Amino acid sequence: MAQVHPFHAHRYNGSRVSFDRVLTQPYDMISPAMQEKYYAADPHNLIAVEKGRMLPDDAEGRNVYTRAAEALESWIRENIVVKDSEPSFYAYTQEYTVPGTEERRTRRGFIGAGKLEDYSAGVVFRHEYTLSGPKADRLELLRNTRTHTGQLFMLYSDEQRRVDAILEEAEGAAPPATELRDEYGVVHRLWVVSDPARVAAIQEAMAGQKLVIADGHHRYETALTYRNERRNERSAAAGQSSGATASAGSHAPGSREGASSDCTSIDVAPGELAPYEFATMTFVNTRSEGLTILPTHRVVANVPDFSWPSMRRYMEPWFAAEEFPFADEGAKAEARRKFLQRLVEARELRAIGVYPTAQPGKQAYYVLTLRPGANLSLLLPGVSPLQRELDVVLLHEGILEPALGITPQAVTAEKNLTYEREAVSALDAVDRGATQVAFLLNPCGVEQVVHIATSGEVMPQKSTDFYPKLLSGIAMYRVDC
Repeated sequence: MAQVHPFHAHRYNGSRVSFDRVLTQPYDMISPAMQEKYYAADPHNLIAVEKGRMLPDDAEGRNVYTRAAEALESWIRENIVVKDSEPSFYAYTQEYTVPGTEERRTRRGFIGAGKLEDYSAGVVFRHEYTLSGPKADRLELLRNTRTHTGQLFMLYSDEQRRVDAILEEAEGAAPPATELRDEYGVVHRLWVVSDPARVAAIQEAMAGQKLVIADGHHRYETALTYRNERRNERSAAAGQSSGATASAGSHAPGSREGASSDCTSIDVAPGELAPYEFATMTFVNTRSEGLTILPTHRVVANVPDFSWPSMRRYMEPWFAAEEFPFADEGAKAEARRKFLQRLVEARELRAIGVYPTAQPGKQAYYVLTLRPGANLSLLLPGVSPLQRELDVVLLHEGILEPALGITPQAVTAEKNLTYEREAVSALDAVDRGATQVAFLLNPCGVEQVVHIATSGEVMPQKSTDFYPKLLSGIAMYRVDC
């Protein structure tokens, strides 16, 4: 099952820098404007490593990736980034306001070095497919820096909350080693957990766990590719230097593939696993309070001859439609409020919100709900029973493709479909004339994600948005030996 180890993290030196000026959001959340803001915040901001500027004269041997490695190495030499002396786990909490509400929550987890496993091993499970572009970028960065600057977000399930109790105890025993408020108002706190008894108790509790990737599929698969590269390099080097005798000796009893006797990044005995067999992971219990999944809404454009009446006629046998009409701007706000409220209330009825461009003589929001007794095997004939329970699949397979002709290939290319986290942004896009229709979804449940993943299936792209994101740079992991 899962192997989770304490490690010697490289962390920013709080006596030399301000945490809120050097830590960043994950690379895939950093817009061009955010990139410039980070560069302006501090010369040691992680942006130079996490997502550096590309320059016109970049070439092999001198480019964004080599500059990232140089920056990190210089910060370590200057004690801007320092290595912890003891192998540790890191308790990590995020206090935040749920977007669109005034509700405050705290998500609790811990950072450790988790062993990389092929999906076929049945230990780590994905819930999304990945794209090749982001993986190529992250792989080149990892090859050059040999450092995991961010954490993979992993889910595990422990009804007894054994690890949570240990983390809460550690948090109460000392002030946080790192504390900051990010640009979204999320308060991040980190505690070093190096006490041997606590470390051992966490490892024992995690030993029987299966892990589901909540966020970071591209980075996980990048880490697997890098691990395999390093394994091959070591195997080739052993064969060249030692010949057949040494090669046979490398598989002696008690040794493991990828072994290294001079690596101290993680707390494993010499002769066991090399650091590149692991990656930094933040582990969060599905039974803990504070887990939030946000929906990702869909907005549609560039559909030839789009017609809401025609689309509605197609959906009539399957969906009932509740209207929230408005005649002027004065009535619009109230109609929108009722529409959004009803979308949440009707969640168990498989509700999907729709806001089409104005029709002649009529403007309205609509909440579609699946008709009682609707035969989903007929509406979604090529979809597994588990997938049929997902609203996002119902939208894609039951509406977007058959009613609007938006194929999976068009979705991947974002030819007709783009995404919005905020419901208001999706609706405003229709009002601006930037899109033909907006589809609003309720979030899926964490147990749905885990069930889909551990059953060997995946969800459509942009099905989940675990909020908030894990900060990059808060506990970095070097695989340079």
